[in-house]
Order: sequence, then C-alpha cells, then structure tokens
Amino acid sequence: MNESAAASPSGGELLVRCLIGQQVDLAFCVPGESYLDALDALFAQRERLRLVVCRHEAGAANMAEAYGKLTGKPGVCFVTRGPGATHASIAVHTAHEDETPLVLFVGQVARGHMGRGAFQEVDYRAMFGGMAKWVAQVDDPARLPEIVARAFQVAAGGRPGPVVLALPEDVLEARAPACVAPARAWSRLGIEPTAAALAGVYGELARARKPLLIVGGGGWSAQASEALADFARALRLPVVAEFRCQDYLDNRHDSYAGDLGLSTNPALAARVRDSDLLLVLGGRLSEALTGGYRLVDVPRPKQRMIHVHADVDELGHVYQADVLVPATPEAFLRAALAARPPSLGDVAPWQDWTREARSDYLRFLAPTREGGSLDMAQVVAALDQELAPDAIVTNGAGNYTTWLHRHYRYKHFRGQLAPLNGAMGYGLPAAIAAKIHEPGRQVVCLAGDGCFLMNVQELETAVRYNAAIVIVVVANGSYGTIRAHQERRFPGRVYATDIGNPDFVALARSFGLSAERVQRHEDFAPALRRALEAGVPSLIELPTDIEHLSAQSRLSAVRDRALAAERQHVSQPWIPRTPS
Repeated sequence: MNESAAASPSGGELLVRCLIGQQVDLAFCVPGESYLDALDALFAQRERLRLVVCRHEAGAANMAEAYGKLTGKPGVCFVTRGPGATHASIAVHTAHEDETPLVLFVGQVARGHMGRGAFQEVDYRAMFGGMAKWVAQVDDPARLPEIVARAFQVAAGGRPGPVVLALPEDVLEARAPACVAPARAWSRLGIEPTAAALAGVYGELARARKPLLIVGGGGWSAQASEALADFARALRLPVVAEFRCQDYLDNRHDSYAGDLGLSTNPALAARVRDSDLLLVLGGRLSEALTGGYRLVDVPRPKQRMIHVHADVDELGHVYQADVLVPATPEAFLRAALAARPPSLGDVAPWQDWTREARSDYLRFLAPTREGGSLDMAQVVAALDQELAPDAIVTNGAGNYTTWLHRHYRYKHFRGQLAPLNGAMGYGLPAAIAAKIHEPGRQVVCLAGDGCFLMNVQELETAVRYNAAIVIVVVANGSYGTIRAHQERRFPGRVYATDIGNPDFVALARSFGLSAERVQRHEDFAPALRRALEAGVPSLIELPTDIEHLSAQSRLSAVRDRALAAERQHVSQPWIPRTPS
C-alpha cells in the first residue's frame, strides 16, 4: 500500500468514524459478507463502539429499535443484503408506527453489479420507501459524512422514525480522500409553540368543563415527562395515555386516568365521549385507540380539540382540530406552563371531573379474582408490587398483554418497551437491549408462548452478554388474540390457532438460563424474587388455560354471545384489530 492510500481511510473506516462522531457507542448486528470492511473497522474501534452480535436480524433490529425508544437517540443496526434486510424490516415498520429513531445500515451489492439481478440484490428505496422517513444509498465514500449526519438528524428530528442506508460493498472497500472528516453530531430540536397558539390553547381551556389531556407519540424524554407531571398538577387536568405510552406519566400521579388501547376501561371510553375538550399532545388517536375512529369522530370530532404535534404534516391529516400547534412535547409543556394566565387560578372548574377520572382508573386497576390456580391478574399485581419503581417491563403482542395494561402501574419514564404496531416477538430482544444499556435496572419480559418463540434464539445472546433479564412466559397453547376474533366471528369453528409448545424450562436451561415453572399465582412472587436475584438470565413458565382469554374476556362467554347473536342474525359489534 502506498503512502497516500495508507493516509486515506476506507469507506468502512470512515463510516465507523462517522458513527463515533454521531456519538454512537452501542450498535446491534448479524454479520454479513456484504459489509466486511465495516466490520473490520468496528473491530478497530471496539473500545469506543460496542457491537452486540445477535442470532437473527429481526432480533438485532428490534434491539436497536428498543434502544431508540429507551434513549431517544437513534438505534443503530447493521444487516446484510437481501434476506438480512427483509428479516430486519419488521423493526423498520415498528419504528415507523411507534415514532422511534432508528438507522438501519444494509450491505449492498457492488455498484457495477446493480441492475443485473446480482446475488441478494434488492432495491432498498422501493422496499423501504413506504416505511422509512428516508432511504438512501451511499455511492461515493467521500459523501459518507454528509449522508450519515443527515440520516441521524432525519431519524431523530420532527416526528422520529427509521432511516435506511444501503452500503455497496465496493464503496466500503474504496478509499476516501484523506481530508474528509466526520460531520458534527445530530441535534435534538425543540419546536416552540407560538404565543398565538398558546393563547388559542388557553382560550379553549377557559371554556372547558370536561377536558382530557391525551399524551402519546414519539419525541418524548425524561424531561418532557417531568414537564407533563408539572403541567398536569398545575392545571389539575386528567391525563390519559395512548396505547403503550403509559410510562409518560407516573401512574401514581393524581391526574393519571388510564390508557386508550387494549382493555380500555369502559368508564374511560365513556369519559372520552363525554369530554368537551381533547388536548392531544404528541399522539395521533389512531384506529386501535379509538375503536375504529368511533370514539373520536373523523374528520370533525364532536369534542373540541387541540392537537399538538412536532410534524406539521400530521396536523389536520386525520382530525380537523380547533387549535393546531406545531411543537415538540417538552417545548409545548414548558411554554404552556410559563404562559399560564393568572385568570385560570388555582381551582380549576374541572377538579371534580379529574378526581372522578382518577377514581375510575383506580377501580379498574384493582386485580379481580378470575378463578383458577394461576390467576394472571394476581401475577401482574405481584409484578407491580415486587419490581423497583424504575424497572423496565417489555412485551410483544397478544391477549396476555391485556393483564399488563390493566393491572400494572408504570412509575418511571421508559419503564415500558412495547410495540405500538403490535409486532410479535418484540419483548425478548427489547429486554436484552434494555439490560445491556441499563444493567443497573431490573428488566422483565412478559411474553406469550407464540410471541416468545418468534425470537427465542436470542436467549443465547442474553447469556453471551450476561443480560440478566427475567422472562415470564404465559403459555396457553394458542394464538389467543386470533382465537378470540375467531370465536367472535365464527364461533365453534376454531382453525389454525392451536399451537404446540416445548418444555420451556428445559429449553431455557439448555441455553444456560435459570428457569422454573409456576403453577399457582401464590408462588409467583417468590419465584420472581429468585429470578431477579439470580444474576443470570432467568425464565419463569406460567401454564395457563385458554378459557381465561384476556383481562376482560372468558372464551366460553365470548363464544356463547357470538352463538346467541348468530341465532338472532345480529352482527357482533365492531372491535379494533388487536395485535396477534
């Protein structure tokens, strides 16, 4: 190698320098031959940038997405071309719907081979164009600093989301000019509301008697959560969380009134209908939260509405709100507190409304006796009592999550990692990423048997990195959510929803985990304490009965209602498509 070549970094080396320049210190991957030069450069920088090697690209990408949720910084994942990218696409979809910053680097065929149907060649702009905020291909190593910097800023800015960068292997091999240097790190931008917008907000509040503050969406931080607590306390507003955003406000706060999504409290749904003002902060009030847009009419809600969102394109996209406020959550809350008019006073006219909303939540939170030796309501109540306030609880999708949504109180910002898009298999990789990043916090993954087995191979990753998570597997031998829909629409015609299971305890032990089976809810809390104290990844298997379908449904009751309606030729009421 001549002197000028030695002084010039390869594309792979420059890429890794750019990542360090963007303050990346943790990334996830499954190795592939399409980005060998980047792997070699990561080896050279392994003391500054830790690489977590996973067993499947879906696991790796889900870990990166969970890291993005947990930190608010773009999660980083490397996968190889073709099958590696398609495996990782589930996390791109999750990041898109959940508004999570994510940068996915995908190896690509050499530039000279493109368009010929080369081995594992994919047009990533076409593949990811509808899911990602930006999809690009780096065709010149000298442009790596520019394109990588833009990728991080786009992923984290406005409405956060995923960015996909394709890396042709010959670009990673090629030499960049020696003078090319990484760009500055991305910046978190706070979009401030205008004085006119704040006046509009307080004008609506002055007329309201039954307001609800509904929080959700991406772009939140611990500081935004603190500002939310201050704002809710100062204005005595009842706070409702969108689906899987329950950890935006400590659920012990006097203003917290529950969540919209799976197992929504019927009293809360009625309160949304009866409200005279919805202040929607950061969220979008999507289909699953509103009973197919029936709880809040589209496009013109019968309630007055204020919509605050960082993405101006979202404002007016679905709902014609009365006041539209382009702002990030923290910027809005801080500015709104500072602009609070003296005329509002310390005694809000809706104080009784807020108190009643809180009482409704507390009644719904209390575990009910469901019968049987293993009562999931009691299991989740034990989780709530035993875990530290800053514990992280992860889950994927399925009916088992309804007990968690109903009976667990989130007490710390980012105590919840779960996919808004209802992706199965998310909980285990999310828990591993959380424990690797936050080793001092307790991390528990609650998973159904179908959900857990979709990424079970990542148990080996947890053991290899000594990520001492606790996995609680709820095993009922069924794809329970689909079974529930089947029983409602086609009672007695069960098909394609029964599944078989391994011995989960033996399976976990074969990977090197500590594991035990619990068959009575009274025995769960001691087993949980043993798992938390084990110092190694641990699993608790909970064999359950499919009759206990969810936190609010019994299988036989669902079937009986459907059969009765069928006999009377009465169609069943519409229910939102819940995650499978």
